[in-house]
Amino acid sequence: MKLYDMTGAPNPRRVRIFLAEKGIDIDKVEVDVMGGENLQPEYMAINPRGIVPTLEFEDGSIIDESSAICRYFEETSPEPALYGTDAISKALIEAWIRRIDLDCYYPGTEVLRNSNPAFENRAVAGLDNTPQIPALVDRGRKRVSIFYAQFNEYLNGREFIVGDQYSAADIVALCTVDFLEQYAGISIAPEYSALVSWYERCAQRPSSNA
Repeated sequence: MKLYDMTGAPNPRRVRIFLAEKGIDIDKVEVDVMGGENLQPEYMAINPRGIVPTLEFEDGSIIDESSAICRYFEETSPEPALYGTDAISKALIEAWIRRIDLDCYYPGTEVLRNSNPAFENRAVAGLDNTPQIPALVDRGRKRVSIFYAQFNEYLNGREFIVGDQYSAADIVALCTVDFLEQYAGISIAPEYSALVSWYERCAQRPSSNA
């Protein structure tokens, strides 16, 4: 079993943190997405979608979405539970992962991929010859700003996103916040004290360095 990875990219980092929380160590292969290695024939033969992370099994079969990869390891190594312990917590974690992706992460990728020269003609992940659309940069920033304001209000009085246990939802949100800060130039406004406190709790966990 191998994990095709990229240091610095948010989706592979989700899987690395998840594995660290589970105490699981597997072989990792670094893929240079910024240099276009993921679109070369060698990698496309492994994953025709040209995306990371990709989990490859010994028979050559793959799982190539971060949430799906994490779900596999949740099933095969259920402790500690990171996708909830009962019907309500499981549903809420799934709902928050979906919301973070749709309302924050994807708008953030629009900012990066439509403004960074490295993604000229690669504005859509895994696809070549896709032109950048500058108007998506301002729209993406606005959408992230709206989400952060709502997220800060929700987190007021809460230790973690769902209940009092660190979960896959916190992992997704942590990786998204760091990605926005480092690569899209979008920071948490200092007045969002609940969001800042939540972030500091999550960032101090040893797994955050995975």
